[in-house]
Amino acid sequence: MPAAGGSTPPPKRGVAGGAGAPGGGGVAGVSSAVSGYAGGSDLNPTYEAVCSGRSGHAEVVQVTFDPDVVSYERILELFWHAHDPTTLNRQGHDVGPQYRSIILTHNDYQQRCAQASREAAQKQFRRPIVTEIEPLQRFYPAESYHQDYYARNARAPYCRVVIEPKLRKLTRQRQLAGG
Repeated sequence: MPAAGGSTPPPKRGVAGGAGAPGGGGVAGVSSAVSGYAGGSDLNPTYEAVCSGRSGHAEVVQVTFDPDVVSYERILELFWHAHDPTTLNRQGHDVGPQYRSIILTHNDYQQRCAQASREAAQKQFRRPIVTEIEPLQRFYPAESYHQDYYARNARAPYCRVVIEPKLRKLTRQRQLAGG
């Protein structure tokens, strides 16, 4: 997600939360997706602290991408298709404030793009979008066992029941959009 920089910026970062937030998944131009926590007040949160619902943090993905290959706006489009942004503090069977839909921005440009994208996406949903959009204060990478979770656990029931349908949905969306 674009950050302030010169006329030829390096790959950029963005942070989004919501189960199934775009995390690479074969998206051209996305060089990494790091699972982590953000949006709360606890310093150096652990998975257990975040799962308690008391840390204030959401489970998020920090996406690094090359804006010459994929735009921040396109990543936002995928975000809206990857999860249900109309459910408050819930994604599927996962419930609690750590599962809220949130976009954490790095600068004013990202903030404006995210707000415009949310307004445009609202036309696709009957219920109001509840996704929060706020400046990123700090991103904390999750523990190593959370990184590349699907790739390492594709046959696990959670991955098969929850993640695979989201990946199929995103693949269909990318095909419909021509990339």
